[in-house]
Amino acid sequence: MVMLDQNGTFPPLKISTRGGHLYLFIWMRLSGGSTAGVSLGAVFGVLFFAICIYFVVYQRKRVAEGSLLLENGSKHVHDVNIGGTTNSDPLSGGAPPGATGITVDKSAEFTYEELATATNDFSLANKIGQGGFGVVYYGELRGEKTAIKKMDMQASKEFLAELKVLTHVHHLNLVRLIGYCVEDSLFLVYEFIGNGNLSQHLRGSSGREPIPWATRVQIALDSARGLEYIHEHTVPVYIHRDIKSPNILIDESFRAKVADFGLTKLIEVGSGSLQTRLVGTFGYMPPEYAQYGEVSPKIDVYAFGVVLFELISAKEAIVKTNEFGNESKGLVGLFEEVLILSDPSEGLRKLVDPRLGVDYPPDSVHKVSLLARACTHENPQLRPSMRSIVVALMTLSSSTEDWDVGSFYENQDLVQLMSGR
Repeated sequence: MVMLDQNGTFPPLKISTRGGHLYLFIWMRLSGGSTAGVSLGAVFGVLFFAICIYFVVYQRKRVAEGSLLLENGSKHVHDVNIGGTTNSDPLSGGAPPGATGITVDKSAEFTYEELATATNDFSLANKIGQGGFGVVYYGELRGEKTAIKKMDMQASKEFLAELKVLTHVHHLNLVRLIGYCVEDSLFLVYEFIGNGNLSQHLRGSSGREPIPWATRVQIALDSARGLEYIHEHTVPVYIHRDIKSPNILIDESFRAKVADFGLTKLIEVGSGSLQTRLVGTFGYMPPEYAQYGEVSPKIDVYAFGVVLFELISAKEAIVKTNEFGNESKGLVGLFEEVLILSDPSEGLRKLVDPRLGVDYPPDSVHKVSLLARACTHENPQLRPSMRSIVVALMTLSSSTEDWDVGSFYENQDLVQLMSGR
């Protein structure tokens, strides 16, 4: 029998759920101050209502363990609500009082036990990579091949940034987020891309075949499309801030996907640059960012230009210039010395990946190098947008010479340059 309290109301009904407790308060007052028991039908009605509420809340994938982030000193759980279940604006840094969890609408929540089982208890045999914010393991989860990134609790800011971006943006050329786990550590679960990253193909083991030139152009186009999407087709705009060859994954068909969104920054559409702390990788940072911390989509454009130089030369972003390894020069400066010449063809030939031999079109290499030079211009205002870069690369990779989609874009000179007009 359900008993009334001294005020004539029913006490809270407590329902236990995995990961926390859901308290369902049912306030009922009997008319006339009656102290009679509740009818059997009313009891079933209450239970039915409670079950409905439970399933609604469960489907929202509420992660009660998110409070662990607060216990570890994170200040960012309140800043980001993933899934839009509150009225706060994530850009404003505000959150309703008492919000302590993470809510994700389109990503599966996994248990620690599932992840441990899938990775043989995170064994070295399953380790497939390591970055600045965590270790990546291979595992099969619920019938799908996955890459599982394990991060320390101290990386909660990067965890939340990447979770927010990949929950809201979906594109063929962006790595797909499958799910997450917040238990003991922070875990992000991605689709498994089994062919390594661009850096490994350009400078990896000698057993790998060199990537043909046409495939390199396609990889550049795929990567540019992923960046164009987050720069120009999302609100707010996302800036990756760590574009580099290790963060461009290559699938079995040698198509590219941009990965690792842990340093992503959000800016309002139409806003200029903003200042922030310096993060990223040296060799890929533009002058305005390295010196003043100014962030705009053009810092991704600059880094993409460096990747284009890598695709041509297979060299690292910072090149050792003597046999002792104590002198170095940026890849941007190395190409600039050649491209300022009245006839750069011989200099470019020496910079092209030697594994290509003579199996590449010099004119195409020259055009990609000029595109990369435009991307790495010292003045960010003079760098092309990712939209113009996509059009230029589409023109370069197309066998059709008579189309002119460049009329829809702002950088006519760049498109005409790439199409040979």
